[in-house]
Order: sequence, then C-alpha cells, then structure tokens
Amino acid sequence: MSAPLSRELPAVMTHATERPKASATVRIALFFYVLLIVYASCHPFSGWRDNGLPPWSYLLESMPRYWTGFDLAVNVLGYIPLGALAVLALYPRLRGLSAMLLAGGAGIVLATLLECVQNYLPSRVPSNLDLITNASGALIGALAGWLLSAPVLEQSRLRSLRMQWFSDQASRGLIVVALWPLAQVYPQPYLFGHGQWLPTLSEWLSWLSEQPIDLGSLLWNGLGMDIGQFLMAEVVITAFGMTGAVLTLLCQTRPHAPRVWLAFGLLAAAVAVKSLAHGVLFAPGNAFSWITPSSGSGLLVGAAMLGGLSFAPALAQRRAALFALVACLVLLNLLPSNPYFESTLQAWVQGKFLNFNGAAQFLALVWPLCALWFLTHPTHRTP
Repeated sequence: MSAPLSRELPAVMTHATERPKASATVRIALFFYVLLIVYASCHPFSGWRDNGLPPWSYLLESMPRYWTGFDLAVNVLGYIPLGALAVLALYPRLRGLSAMLLAGGAGIVLATLLECVQNYLPSRVPSNLDLITNASGALIGALAGWLLSAPVLEQSRLRSLRMQWFSDQASRGLIVVALWPLAQVYPQPYLFGHGQWLPTLSEWLSWLSEQPIDLGSLLWNGLGMDIGQFLMAEVVITAFGMTGAVLTLLCQTRPHAPRVWLAFGLLAAAVAVKSLAHGVLFAPGNAFSWITPSSGSGLLVGAAMLGGLSFAPALAQRRAALFALVACLVLLNLLPSNPYFESTLQAWVQGKFLNFNGAAQFLALVWPLCALWFLTHPTHRTP
C-alpha cells in the first residue's frame, strides 16, 4: 500500500504547489495599447509650439461649454481596456484591490500627461473634462480587470483552447493577428495594403526641415500608371496582404487545430470591420463600396494561395508569410500615389470619427512591421 502512495505523493504535491503564471499575451497587449493611446492622443504630431502657458493650466479652467455625448463615451471607452489590461498584466505579482488601485492610478497619470502634451499641439485642445472621462474609463477598466482576473487567467476556457490549438511561442503572434482586422479601419489605397510609409515620412521630414518634401515624387520621378495598372496592383497587393496575414496566424497553430475555421474567422472579422468603417467614414450605403473587381480578384488569388499553403509545415508558412508581407510593403511604397483613391477621399465625412483617425492610421502603418517582428523573432528557433 505504501508504494503506490509514495508514487502518487509527488504528483499531488506538484499540483498543490504549482504557482500561477503571468500572461505574456496580456502584457504584450498592454504595451501595444499604450502605444495606440499615445499615438492617438498626439496625432498628427505636427505644428508643435509653446503658447506660454503651463502645460497643466487646463486643470484650473472651467468645464468646456461644447461637448457631445459621443465624445464623452469615446473618452471613457478608450481607457477601459487600458485599465483592464493593466490589472491582468500585474497578475500574479499583484492581485485584488492593490492591482486595481495601481492600474487605475497609472491610467490617470497617463491621461494627465497626454493632456499636458496636447497643450503644445495646435490641433488638439487639452480639457479637464477629457481627463475626467479618461480617468473614469481607466478606473472602470481596472475594476473590470479585477473581476475578470480569476475567470480569464485561472479558469479560462479560452486559455485552455490557446494551449491546445497554438504553439508555445504564439503569445506575441496572437496579439499581432488580433490587430489585423482593426487595421482595416483607416482607408487604404489598396485592400489589405498596410504600411504605406512614404506620405507619413514626407510629413515628418517636411516638419523637421521646415520646407515641403515629397519622397514619393523623388522616388517615382514622374512615373505614371494608367487605371489598368492600378487595378492589377490592387489584385497583387490584396492577395499578398491577405496571404501574409492569414499565414501569420496559421504558422502558430498545432496540427490538430481547426485551421480552416480559424482562417475563415480572421478574414470574416477583417471584412466586417472594413465594411463597418466604410459605412461610418463615407455613408451607410457605401459600406461595401470597397468590393471592386480588382479587390475581388485579389481575394480569389489570395484564397488560391492559401489553399496550397494552409496545411504546409509551420516553417514554410512562416517563410511564405514573410515573403508576402515584404513584397506587399515594397510594392506599396514603390508605386505612385493612386489618384483614383485620392478622389474617393474627397467624400470622406470625418465628423465624429475624427477622434479615431490617429489610432486607426497608427495601426495601418505599424501592423506589417509588428508582423515581421513576430515572424523573425528568435523564439521560433527554440526547439
């Protein structure tokens, strides 16, 4: 009788003394979300000036007269994920009330600093009302993170599925893939064509040199393209962008994972966000105006490419994703500006959606770089 008990005792002791683990996925998500808030709060990063007032002077001003319920709701909702992610990122070192207070306080400090920075931007107006709503969102999110820490990090069914379906190195990659549908919000000249850095770099260089600089005109040197060439470019870029994003997801899966359903779910989410954004940015009747013969052909070509690569080894999928994303980046930044796309922007009714422009543009610019960072990360070489 004693021998079986002695063999079972170490397993029981190991299970009883097993310590809870931190979530790398949550901490990476928090890092990206902080970057997103900073970029959105300081967009468009131009025209910096000192108006002679202390940066904290807005705290002593009276409440603004003109505001909308939409603006208040956005300010609150924008900081709720920050507070929740901060609490979950502190687990298991800090839990409960201490984690909630630290996360909420950190969110309030960040909101206060960003409002101070906006004092130096002519296109932004620091407001004590914005600070109050942002701080409220951070505290609500911290409370939500406190309530969700146990079911999400300790008894989560999603965490169990993540361990069953995805590799051990997938924490970074899942965050990157989850951002891809959100990157569809900002209008792009080509479907799934993210990372067009030349216009943004031109703006930054023009601000630094205090004279207009157009890198595109210097690079293209008068190169012209007709509408047929632009349509063909959209087919290629759509196919490469779609293939690179989906393979970035599939290269993280285990052999028994439902790869087809995961790929379909990712594409469905991207299409849904794209349609919703078009309906808000332009008009409800234009929600599906992004579906053109060239973009549709690109989707078909991308589907054919994925059909041959979906069940390839993970290493082959990762290399194919690298090639597709790099090719997409090169084509986007080598092709001349699309005049047909620029004409459609004239119908862009920004309205209340203006507050999202900075965050949406940030995602559209950096998502390919984040994907390339993950695909080339040294952890993929770990046995």
